[in-house]
Amino acid sequence: MASEDPYLGRGCSTPFTRRENTERMLWCVVQATLFRLSPRPCHRFRARLLRLFGSDIANPGKVVIFPTASIVFPSKLSLAPRAMIGPNVVVYNLAPISLARGANISQNCHLCAGTHDYSRWEMPLVAKPITIGENAWVAADVFVGPGVSIGELCVVGARSVVVKDLPPRTLCAGNPCRVIRERIMPTS
Repeated sequence: MASEDPYLGRGCSTPFTRRENTERMLWCVVQATLFRLSPRPCHRFRARLLRLFGSDIANPGKVVIFPTASIVFPSKLSLAPRAMIGPNVVVYNLAPISLARGANISQNCHLCAGTHDYSRWEMPLVAKPITIGENAWVAADVFVGPGVSIGELCVVGARSVVVKDLPPRTLCAGNPCRVIRERIMPTS
């Protein structure tokens, strides 16, 4: 009998434990019901649900999380006070994702902390954390890839693709995202 030719994904299996998979399934039910159907102003309620499932949220009353946001693993999410996850944001946190104080993720962004090693037939998961710095603003429709750090007060322009670290206090945009210029300090 001849062996089958190799194919991508051959021998692939989940890297997550049975417990992680069970918690994720339970979270999917809660996210699709209580979380998603909660009224828009109920940010504290959604933050408490996330905390119940292991998120690091020190003060649930001081974060903003829209009901249409999608979080894969609450236990791998950290939100400092005044952090915001906007409408329709995908938090694909196969590795930890943390938002520092005042970090703002605008609508339709995709924070993707996982990829696959395409150089191997079994395409194992490669998960790397994402860090969004203090008072950084990730504008609408931005994709942030695995292992990226965005510095404090950095502004990432709409529809950018961020695959490398961005320095603090800069205005960045493009595909791939790059520094455009230094950011001026906000005024009151």
